[in-house]
Amino acid sequence: MRKQIAAANWKMNLTIQQGETLLNDVLGASIELTSNQQAIFAVPFPYLLMVKEKIAGKNNYFVAAQNCYDKKSGAYTGEVSVEMLQSIGIQYCVLGHSERREYFNESNKMLADKLNLCLQYGITPIFCCGEPLPVREQNGQNEFVKLQLEESLFHLSSEEITKIVIAYEPIWAIGTGKTATTEQAQEMHQYLRSAIADKYGKEVADSISILYGGSVKANNAVELFASPDVDGGLVGGASLNANEFIQIIKALKK
Repeated sequence: MRKQIAAANWKMNLTIQQGETLLNDVLGASIELTSNQQAIFAVPFPYLLMVKEKIAGKNNYFVAAQNCYDKKSGAYTGEVSVEMLQSIGIQYCVLGHSERREYFNESNKMLADKLNLCLQYGITPIFCCGEPLPVREQNGQNEFVKLQLEESLFHLSSEEITKIVIAYEPIWAIGTGKTATTEQAQEMHQYLRSAIADKYGKEVADSISILYGGSVKANNAVELFASPDVDGGLVGGASLNANEFIQIIKALKK
């Protein structure tokens, strides 16, 4: 069975003290994850080692970087390389979040370069894709997300693409309080899987975890995650509330 993943994206929030308290509360719930379940905390760079230490020895709990640079090393003041992340034992990295695409002009080509570096250094990319509201209103979401896959992922081999996690995020449902209906989420996840199957075959497509990333909350997680092609969530605001995120982890399929 595909990995079922609850990934917390703290974004640019919390002091380290607040983050430590939040993490203690979540871990204090002592949720026993099954072998196909994972909880991942995507936290700001200064907090990576703190989270790594907190989750040490806990089965199926991981820490992720929220970004990396698209060059291996060099004179890029303020950037963080994949090699740096690997050197401190980080196993996951979020790539292509809609906020990175919008505010920092990250292109599909740039994301392909970042993704290649992550795979080269043994870090699992959590690759974000999704359409803005105008595209959804014109019913162009399928073509939009397929282009993101084609330009960032489809150069990979069958073996390589099975090493990534995909997060579908309808941009119109991030931080707006709007959520895609369960039917809309399942429809897009099924489409993404079919696009991968067309390129790599059904077996490869069926092995890749696809997370939903649009205003996931405790009160909609069970219904969303019950969809056959939804393998958990990339959770923003609700991950900053311990009780909310605990319930979201518990909503994962067994």
